[in-house]
Amino acid sequence: MLEVKSLKKSYEDFFISIDLSVGAGETLSLVGPSGCGKTTTLNLIAGLIEPESGSVLIDGEDITRLPAWKRNISVVFQDLALFPHLDVGGNITYGLFIRGMPKKERRLIVEQTLEIVRLQGYSSRRIDTLSGGERQRVAIARALASSPRLLLLDEPFSSLDAPLRKDLRRDFLEIRSHSKAPCIFITHDREEALMLGDKVALMTDGRIVETATGKDLPSAPKTEFARQFFETDN
Repeated sequence: MLEVKSLKKSYEDFFISIDLSVGAGETLSLVGPSGCGKTTTLNLIAGLIEPESGSVLIDGEDITRLPAWKRNISVVFQDLALFPHLDVGGNITYGLFIRGMPKKERRLIVEQTLEIVRLQGYSSRRIDTLSGGERQRVAIARALASSPRLLLLDEPFSSLDAPLRKDLRRDFLEIRSHSKAPCIFITHDREEALMLGDKVALMTDGRIVETATGKDLPSAPKTEFARQFFETDN
């Protein structure tokens, strides 16, 4: 379980204060308008930005002061950050290679994760030969390969056209079922948030203003901001 308690970070013209929790196997969609602090929140949880106060706990362990590389948290960035000089298999197991995992074990993990994302036989393919959707799947396979304690995704489908984005949303629900790690999926897309999240947290101005199920948040909002934000979808 992930618990974020009073996590705070201030900038010259912006202040973030976050409290949230995500259970094992659960996906929390973090949604809100551009500039509300979603990506900064992800970076704070991942350890890529140091908070001024507050705590991040996974299964009760306080990891707030651990460096990012010691947290065993997988992040899928908006630009995917795939290595163009490595093939698909090399990308998926790069982190495991750095940790010194034997080659035979890495090959097995590549086979397993490629099967999960339905890219069997792609291990030796070059990244620049893949379609946009295939690259997304490779990035997710890499995130799953290390058996992370927490999975974070920052608008991974935002650069794709609408039909492909809808296909990948459906695929993500299946892929997600193969990991029991808590997951935070960041998006500005209302439909995507409601479809992918077991819970949806609505954020604005550096704070989460309301959290509920994807059914209850748009149909029975408790705040005026939530009502206006989901009004079109209703």
